[in-house]
Amino acid sequence: MSVWLPVAPCTPAGCARHTGAVRAPLPAALLLLSGCTLVLLGVACVPLVRLLGPAPRRRLTRCWAHAVPRAFGVRVTVRRHAADHPSGDPSGDAPGGELVVANHISWLDIPLVACVLPGRMVAKSEIRRWPLLGPLAALGGTLFIDRDRLRALPAAVRTIATSLRSGSRVVVFPEGSTWCGRGGGGAFRPAAFQAAVDAGATVRPVRIAYRTAAHHDGPAAGAVAFVGSDPLAASLWRVVRAAGLTARIDVLAPIPADGEDGRRALADRARTAVLTTEDPCRCCQTAVASDRANRPAESVHH
Repeated sequence: MSVWLPVAPCTPAGCARHTGAVRAPLPAALLLLSGCTLVLLGVACVPLVRLLGPAPRRRLTRCWAHAVPRAFGVRVTVRRHAADHPSGDPSGDAPGGELVVANHISWLDIPLVACVLPGRMVAKSEIRRWPLLGPLAALGGTLFIDRDRLRALPAAVRTIATSLRSGSRVVVFPEGSTWCGRGGGGAFRPAAFQAAVDAGATVRPVRIAYRTAAHHDGPAAGAVAFVGSDPLAASLWRVVRAAGLTARIDVLAPIPADGEDGRRALADRARTAVLTTEDPCRCCQTAVASDRANRPAESVHH
């Protein structure tokens, strides 16, 4: 990996610990099986879903993405900023190109964003070469970029800008790495925001948080943190063993790219929006996926 890429200080041993209630191995194994089955089913259906029109394709994507966290035992709550749908349309769909930017904590972030704002994900180019998943990710419209070479950055910006100009929604995690969610997170890298400026697209900040308590100011859930050299298998098992996990997505007010003084100011404004704790009175809760057997448990994350 190139030395210029961002690296988070978070480690599995220091950040990805769960100290609350845990599930027994058998129920956890059943959740793991159901979650993996649903993911594979969705991946296998990508070629068929692409044959549908844009509207039904988005609806199916949202339903599948909303079901994935639940299948792994994670409750989902979606809140939309009051300015997000002044016309009364709760879908959040933008008429033109839209750059969705979110903080990055876990592999669960991907279906969480897709369940409210499905779009073309930006991924590292190595994924294209993965067996099965690589070709299917390409079929799903993933934008592959070369993150290891700084010289390839202008081409990546042009690729994202071209997609935005075509009216697509592009989803980026601009921190460039996963963070545990307990601190301030990483800086938002400005490259993707340059693409939004070039395309005259709207930037849509999204805040992702994981908790183990029912109240909104509960402690950050360490079990979901997928950081450092944490193996995916270990992260999957940790999530299904942790009882009472809740994922919350805040869809924030859009930011017009043409109203900022360049990509860095736009990146700073988006990061500030994501890191600022929102007053619940200014948001409306639009979706809650509840599970009677998956009730919040008290947890203290050190």
